[in-house]
Amino acid sequence: MPRFDAIFFDFDGVLIDSEPVHWACWREVLLPLGVSLEWPFYRDYCIGVDDREMLKTMAGDRDWRELWAQYPAKKELFRERMLENPPFPETLAATLERLRTDSYRMAVVSSSSCQEIEPILERAGLRGYFETVIGGGDVQRQKPDPEPYLLAASRLGTKSAVVLEDSAAGMTSGRAAGFEVLQVRHPSDVPHVLRAAGI
Repeated sequence: MPRFDAIFFDFDGVLIDSEPVHWACWREVLLPLGVSLEWPFYRDYCIGVDDREMLKTMAGDRDWRELWAQYPAKKELFRERMLENPPFPETLAATLERLRTDSYRMAVVSSSSCQEIEPILERAGLRGYFETVIGGGDVQRQKPDPEPYLLAASRLGTKSAVVLEDSAAGMTSGRAAGFEVLQVRHPSDVPHVLRAAGI
């Protein structure tokens, strides 16, 4: 029997190289407010974290909700740029097809909203590989809490899943849910990470 019957993928930084796009969009909408979001700060402290928590960290003495008010503009900017040219690795479709052929059940588990994730997957013709997509709006507690991965397991009815994650918060979430976690450094590494784990 295989060790796992399901694979749970984080979205940003695992399936798609979207973190630089998220950063650029947030930077663009926050600059008019006098907030300069630099890439090293975003890379080190914001990836895998709920956007509200990121903005609370950045707000300093000001009301973080003033920054959060820019979220609709950021979301629309991100959607436009990602639909124009979704930065999925060229190998992803073949990898997902192989996993489906090998009878693995798959889900996306992300802190991003489903409204951001699903149109991008549809645009690239990849949505059909995933039985469910868990977005930030589907849970009360975000990663690093285990709730997102526990919800995915509940929807698929599995107890033997493996999690692919790139961030510390995501890896903590997957382990807290009781699953083995494989770290992904870059989306292009996913085929190698899976094969190294015998998947």
